[in-house]
Amino acid sequence: MKTDLGGVNVPALRSHNAALVLDLLRTAGEPGISRLELAERTGLTPQAVSKITARLRAEGLVAEAGRRASTGGKPRTVLRLVASAGYAVGVHLDRDELTTLLTDLAGTVVTRRRRGLDLGAGTGPVLDAVTEEVGALTAGGPDVIGVGVAMPGPLDHRAGVPGRVTGFPEWDGHPVRAELARRLGLPVVLDKDTNAAALRLALRPAAPGSFAYLHLGTGLGAGLVLGGALLRGDRTGAGELGHQTVRLDGPPCGCGGRGCLEVLCLAAVGRGELVEAARILGAGAANLVRLLDIDQVLLGGRVVLSAPAVFVDGVREALAGLGLTALVGLAAEGEADGDGDGDAVADEGAVAGGDGDAVAHGDGDGDAVAHGDGDRDGDAVARGDGDGGAVAEGAAWLILAPIFGK
Repeated sequence: MKTDLGGVNVPALRSHNAALVLDLLRTAGEPGISRLELAERTGLTPQAVSKITARLRAEGLVAEAGRRASTGGKPRTVLRLVASAGYAVGVHLDRDELTTLLTDLAGTVVTRRRRGLDLGAGTGPVLDAVTEEVGALTAGGPDVIGVGVAMPGPLDHRAGVPGRVTGFPEWDGHPVRAELARRLGLPVVLDKDTNAAALRLALRPAAPGSFAYLHLGTGLGAGLVLGGALLRGDRTGAGELGHQTVRLDGPPCGCGGRGCLEVLCLAAVGRGELVEAARILGAGAANLVRLLDIDQVLLGGRVVLSAPAVFVDGVREALAGLGLTALVGLAAEGEADGDGDGDAVADEGAVAGGDGDAVAHGDGDGDAVAHGDGDRDGDAVARGDGDGGAVAEGAAWLILAPIFGK
C-alpha cells in the first residue's frame, strides 16, 4: 500500500518510525535488508535505525539473516522479520460458509478451516460457530494478537456493528465485535468482506495506487483503494457496488431498491447465463472507472472463479467498448506458484499487460499454479471451486496492517 516512508528522528514518533522499519523488513522477506538500506529507505539516521532495530530484536520481532558483501569495508549484517513472533486470525463470515485461518506476522497462512454455515440461522448460533472455529485454530497456544472478521455489508467498522445485510435483517445493529471480543478474550476488528480483500491486495509489493476489487460470490460488492489508501467512507458505506441502480424498472432487490446491479447479476448467474452476468458486472465496473478514475479492476469471488476467463473478458470488453483504459485482471485466489498459502495476489500478466495469459488452476483451497499460453495480452484467469480464502486472509490483515503503519 502506498505510504509516506519519511521517518522523523524524534522520540515522540518512535512507534511511527518502528512501523516504517518493520514494514520494510516485511516486504524484504527472508533475504532481509541491512541497517544502511533501512536508513536510506526511511530517511532516518543510521543511529536511529540501530536503536530501533536493537529494540525490535530485544522484543523478538527482528533477527539477523546473515551478512551481505559490501562495496567497501566490512560485510553488512542483514536483518529479517521474525514472522513467528505473533499470529493473527482471519474470519470470513459469508452467507453460506465460514472460513477461518491463522497467519503469522508476514501474512503467511499456517492453518485454514472451512465449514458450511447459514448466516440466517441467527446471531447466536453463527457466533457460536465462529467461537468454535477460532478456538480450534488457537488451541495449540500460538501467540495470537487479534482476530479480524470480514462479513457482508453494510456495516460500521468503527462501531463494529453490521447494518441490514441483504436478506439477513437479524444482523442489523448486533454488536458483533464486542460479543466476539468477550467470547474470545482477544482484540477483534470487524470490516466488510470486500474491504478486507482489497486491503490484502493493497499491501502486496508493487501494488497499484488505485484499483477496485470486485467480488462476485453470494453477493456483489467492491473494495476501493484510492491513492494507496483503502476507501471506507465515514460510515463504511463506500464500495456498495451491488446496490447501484442500473435499471429503474428492474426486479426488486432485498435492499429495498429495484434494478440493483447485484440482483440483475446474480439472476443471470442463476440462469446459467455467465456471459450476461459478466456484461452486467462490466457495466458496474465501467461506472466505477468513470466515477473514480481508477487504474485497475481486479475480480474475485467464487462465481468469478467458476468461469474466470468469461468474467475477465466480459469486463474488459465492457470497458473497451466505452473507451476506458483501466486494466482488468484477476485477483488470484492463491499463490501463483502453488505453495498453498492462499495469498490473494494479482497476476502481473493481468495488471501490467504482460505477454500471455496467466492461468491459475486451483482446487478451491487456495492452491494455484500459473502458466502462460500466450494467446492474449494481459489476461489472467483461474480455475477453482472455492474463493481460496482471500477474504479471510484480508481479515487477518485487519489485525496485522497497523503493526506496519498501514
